[in-house]
Amino acid sequence: MRIKPLITALALLSPCYAQSAEFTLTDAASNTYLEHWKIDNQQLGLNSKTPFSIEKMRLHGGKQEGVDVIIINNGELEVTLIPTRGMGIFNVKKDGKRILGWNSPVKEIVNPVYIDLESRNGLGWLDGFNEMMVRCGYEWTGHPGVDDNGQLLSLHGRAQNTPSSLIKVNISEQAPYTITVEGQLSEKTFKKANLVTQTAFSITPGENRFSIHDVLTNQADYKDEYQIIYHSNYGQPILEQGAKVYAAASEISPFNDYAKQGLAYWQTYLGPTKNYDEMVFNLKPIADANGNSLAVLHNKAANLGVEMQFNTHQLPVLTLWKNTDTLQQGYVTGIEPGTSYAYNTKFQRPLGLVPTINPGESKHFDLTYTVLDSKSAVTNAVKAVNDLLGNNSVKQVSTPLVDLTKAE
Repeated sequence: MRIKPLITALALLSPCYAQSAEFTLTDAASNTYLEHWKIDNQQLGLNSKTPFSIEKMRLHGGKQEGVDVIIINNGELEVTLIPTRGMGIFNVKKDGKRILGWNSPVKEIVNPVYIDLESRNGLGWLDGFNEMMVRCGYEWTGHPGVDDNGQLLSLHGRAQNTPSSLIKVNISEQAPYTITVEGQLSEKTFKKANLVTQTAFSITPGENRFSIHDVLTNQADYKDEYQIIYHSNYGQPILEQGAKVYAAASEISPFNDYAKQGLAYWQTYLGPTKNYDEMVFNLKPIADANGNSLAVLHNKAANLGVEMQFNTHQLPVLTLWKNTDTLQQGYVTGIEPGTSYAYNTKFQRPLGLVPTINPGESKHFDLTYTVLDSKSAVTNAVKAVNDLLGNNSVKQVSTPLVDLTKAE
C-alpha cells in the first residue's frame, strides 16, 4: 500500500534546524518587520539541482492594503502563503498556471481589518474567503450560532483572520534543501482563550508535494476546548463535470436533509450549475496502522488531481463540501480533515467532536498535499485509497448526524 510518510512530522520533531539558514521576517515580540525580502539558492550558495526562491512582499490597494504574502517557488510548484490571513495558502501554480485553488467572488486577498466576523449573523468570515487552504479554528469552528453559554460563535473561528505574530524561513543547507516557513497564531482573550498555534509549511525543491505541521498549545492554567478544520478548496482546472473524489472512509452521511438528494452521487461532480445550493457530507475516515488516511480528487480525464494525506489520530473526521454553483458565484469543492464536522459547536459536543486540551498541553496536526499531474500519478493515488478500503465500500447512511430541523 502506497502511503507517503508525513515528512514534515519527521522533519520538525526538533525545533532546531541542523545546518540551516534561518531568516526572521516578522517578530512582534521584538518589533521586527521586513516589508520586502527575497532569496534564492544561488544567493545562499547552495548547489541545488533545482533552482528555488522565496519572496515576501506587501500588497497595496483596496481591501488587500497591508496584506503580506510569501511566494515559494521550488522549481516545480509556486505556492503563495498569506501570513496576514492565518498563514493560509492562497493558491498553488505549476508552469505559471494555477493548479490548486479556486475563483471566489472575493478577488482581493482581504486584510482582516476589513472583516467583521459577526456581521450577517456570524457569516462575516465569508467576506475574505478565497484561499486554497484555510485553518478553521482553533478556539471553535463550524457554522455560526449561539453556543450553550449564550455566546455567538461566528463561522469557522478566528484563526484565518489572525495575522501571524512571527514569520521565519528556514532553508536546509544540505540536500535536498528543504524550505520551511514558520508562523505563530495567537488566540488570546482575557478570561477566555489562551491558545497559540505554531504553524509550519515545508516543501522540497523539485518535488510536487508540500506539508503542513501545526502545533497548538494551551498556555492557560485551565483546560479548554479546541476545534480545527483544514478547509482545503479546489476549483478549475481539477474540478469540472465528471470530476471524481475518493476517500478512505467507512461511512458517509448527509450534513442536512438537502444533501440527502446527492448522497448516491457523492463521488462525482456536476459542471457549474445555477441554483445548486451547497451540499455537505460527513465522512468517517479509515486509516492504516499508523493512522494515516487519504483523500483524492481528480478531473474527468483522470490525468490531473490532488492527493491529501492526514492522520486520524489528530484529525478523526472528514467533511466533503460540494459547491458546484456558477463560475461567477464560486465553483468549488472542499475536502476538509478536522477534529469536527461543520455543525455549530453546541451540536458537536454530544457527538464527542469537541476535544479538550489541558494546561500546557500541545496538539499536533500533520497534512501532506501532492499534486497529481499524470494519469499514472492519479491511478496510483486512487489505488492507495482503494487499498485502505480493501474489499469494502463506503457505507451510505441517509440520516444526518444532527437533525437541524429540531435543533433550534
